[in-house]
Amino acid sequence: MALDVIRGFALCGILVANVRPIATTVGLLPPDGAPPTTADLWLGLLVDHRFFPIFSLLFGMGFSLLYESAEARGVSPRLVLLRRLLALFLLGLAHRLLWDGDILTIYAAAGLVVLLPSSWLPRRVVAALAAVALGAALFLGGGILVVPGLFLLGSALVRFGVADRLESSTRIPLLVGAVALVPAVVLGHLQASDVNLFTAAGLATATVYFCLFLVLLRSPLRGFLYGLLAPLGRMALTNYLTATLLVLAASRLVGGTAEDWSTGTVLGIAGVILIVQWVWSALWLRHFRQGPVEHAWRLVTWPRKARTGIAPGHPRVP
Repeated sequence: MALDVIRGFALCGILVANVRPIATTVGLLPPDGAPPTTADLWLGLLVDHRFFPIFSLLFGMGFSLLYESAEARGVSPRLVLLRRLLALFLLGLAHRLLWDGDILTIYAAAGLVVLLPSSWLPRRVVAALAAVALGAALFLGGGILVVPGLFLLGSALVRFGVADRLESSTRIPLLVGAVALVPAVVLGHLQASDVNLFTAAGLATATVYFCLFLVLLRSPLRGFLYGLLAPLGRMALTNYLTATLLVLAASRLVGGTAEDWSTGTVLGIAGVILIVQWVWSALWLRHFRQGPVEHAWRLVTWPRKARTGIAPGHPRVP
């Protein structure tokens, strides 16, 4: 699926952005006052705040896909989603024991406060609320505040049937990506002198990335991209959590202070971890349908009675 590839790509970018914060066990690194290097500027332009918006959008899409799946099974979709979000919240709390910057608790809380109530609203209202929420978040400073709006946008895309057509068109993502490229370049250039533009630049760049992969997945590169990124994407939750353990282990081997690591060191640590995770994911998925954490999450989400009653031909559940 296209979403597995895009999720895998987003996982790579998130790891690069998180290496230094994880190694210091804090959510975000405070500015040290030193002028940024050229490599740091490129990371800020291409990586920082560019990938969690993709994950947030995909989370909202997964919410509505799961809602539709639960309805098709004849079980209460809101009860299913409530269990799923509560389990994610507890998982995030456990992860915070290792790293204060965990985003799972924020995702679960936003899901409970925003996504779950939105399931009672018409899809047009959800789309309108997504636009309002994103606009308000940007006005208030952006950052993690854009998550609720992106959740609602992802949910609306599914409810309007856009998610079902993601892999059937080249022209539309090409057009949307080309339009988003202009603000991505302009805002990316201006963000160095105005941090208030950072989130807007990130959203525009994330849109370009998302559309670029939809176009590439309609090209001869589809097989290569699927083989390279889909294993990471299908086990994104497992890999997100284990990355924390691997970065903490790597920080002991590399030594020094994470704030002083060069960009090359950060990319090297991220690259080695991603190779390990790709090998692990590819081997695991040869024998199992989901990653270990994903499977445990699914067991909590679906009661045994509901899971054993699924027909063999039922669509795959997120």
